[in-house]
Amino acid sequence: MPIGSDTFAYRRHLPHLVNADKTYFVTFRTIRRFQLEPTARSAVLEACVELHKVVCWLDCITVMPDHIHMIFKPLDVAVSEVMKRLKGRSARRVNLSIGRSGPLWQHESFDHILRSGESLHAKMEYVCNNPVRAGLAGRWQDYPWTWRACDH
Repeated sequence: MPIGSDTFAYRRHLPHLVNADKTYFVTFRTIRRFQLEPTARSAVLEACVELHKVVCWLDCITVMPDHIHMIFKPLDVAVSEVMKRLKGRSARRVNLSIGRSGPLWQHESFDHILRSGESLHAKMEYVCNNPVRAGLAGRWQDYPWTWRACDH
């Protein structure tokens, strides 16, 4: 469904906007709030960071015990393709690392195109400080499952 010049929408259970050359803030959860143990969180982070500069520019990611927050810009692929690869690769790694099988992620994700007036820096601060707000770390730098492109 066309929205504007390069933007269109599609709907599953949640609406999704798609616009080439835009930066997205995305959150997705595990099925039934499955808790990712540290080994599994490391597997998720590694799988997602491997796609940095391959299918997306990954500004930052934080892997929480039952969900992920990330900011990325797709590189010559659709957002749905980035999500398919991120979820597929990370689920496969988690299942192998902890000896489980089956789906790991909910089908839906929350995605939001960063608008021109929104600060990428402010959104990155939100993503990186999620473990601090949840009481999992005193500073985001101390949380091992947060990664930022500007630090690498």
